[in-house]
Amino acid sequence: MTDLASLVRFVLVRTSHPGNIGSSARAMRTMGFGRMALVAPHRFPHADALALAAGADDVLAQAGVHDGLVDGLAGCSLALGLSARRRGVDLEELSPREAAARVLAAAGRGEQVALVFGNERTGLENEELARCHAMVRIPSVDDFSSLNLSQAVQVMAYELRVALLGGTVPAAPVRDDAEPPADAARMERFYEHLSETLDDIDFHKGRAPTTIMLRLRKLFQRAQMDERELRILHGIFADAQRMARIAQDKDKQ
Repeated sequence: MTDLASLVRFVLVRTSHPGNIGSSARAMRTMGFGRMALVAPHRFPHADALALAAGADDVLAQAGVHDGLVDGLAGCSLALGLSARRRGVDLEELSPREAAARVLAAAGRGEQVALVFGNERTGLENEELARCHAMVRIPSVDDFSSLNLSQAVQVMAYELRVALLGGTVPAAPVRDDAEPPADAARMERFYEHLSETLDDIDFHKGRAPTTIMLRLRKLFQRAQMDERELRILHGIFADAQRMARIAQDKDKQ
């Protein structure tokens, strides 16, 4: 694999059929990619996965297996979710070619990136898409839009391969500072702190927080903050929580 290809991770979420894992490994390997992460696979390892990998045993052997998506995205600063349907999560929508350009631009900056594929029957759930920065739709026909998992993997691996061979990888912009972009795990801790702070200041006032948190996730995912920016916001949240506690203590007196 090229250096850029080694920064690209194919993340398969809640895969039902182990044969699809093997077929996906084969699709990746033929295009020069080898980093696979499996999130809560129904059955793995399995003989069907090995058989349908057709020799891409190294991809399966090195695949990480994780209980949750946040762990599967650990270290990644950009995640793009594949979906055949427009979901309730309002995300920027990319074509496979646009997604390949976005992925390789981030890899060119030295960032780890992830392409996220959902369960064969249900695809990615809204809360899984909410952890992605944009959604990728393969332009299939409207009346039969569902691709096999490994076919979707093949399409994206092919688009990335074509971009690499054609020398169309966007030039990496120079960062203003040396702060690395925040990865998925740090962003998840940030969202937890944000949610706790909104509760502490009684922002929701008894209303369900789900919608507002989804919108805030979209806002901050779009910003793609670095670690210094996260530290500033954590500090703001901590001060807001401290002031809320002071106000609550005064009310009790």
